[in-house]
Amino acid sequence: MKIAKSIEYAATPQEVFTVLSDVKFQEAKCAATAAIKHTAKVESSGDHTVITTERILPSDGLPDFAKSMVGETLKVTETQDWGPASSDGSRRGTVEMAVAGAPIALQGTLSLAPGGSGTVEQLDAELKARVPLIGGKIEKAAAPPIEEAIDIEATTAQEWLAR
Repeated sequence: MKIAKSIEYAATPQEVFTVLSDVKFQEAKCAATAAIKHTAKVESSGDHTVITTERILPSDGLPDFAKSMVGETLKVTETQDWGPASSDGSRRGTVEMAVAGAPIALQGTLSLAPGGSGTVEQLDAELKARVPLIGGKIEKAAAPPIEEAIDIEATTAQEWLAR
């Protein structure tokens, strides 16, 4: 199942990336998504910036058939691998999200580029549930909470940029 989001920020790509790559922002975004427990780290690997968050989230918003597969909580690991900035400040990266103990994952691309009111962040990803017969049903159940988390992250980033 395709998940695509376009988010506008009233700031330069460098200003947006500075917020996104701040470990304190990553911790704030995890807390804003109702994580029971979370960790965040930001590391440099050559000319790449790797952002990893791990969240323990309640599964109470999931349908019963999905909840029975994962239990009372979900352990979600998200890894963003951002490349270096271009001369105009734009960047490209990848994102991967996995749920421990569940056959569901998200993989895609990220970009930050000048546009809109300052910067446009674009996410293009594919959500896959590798379960015969009910994989599509699981994807449909998982997509709304993932999209909500993306919206919460965008709102949190916009609040940080307005400081």
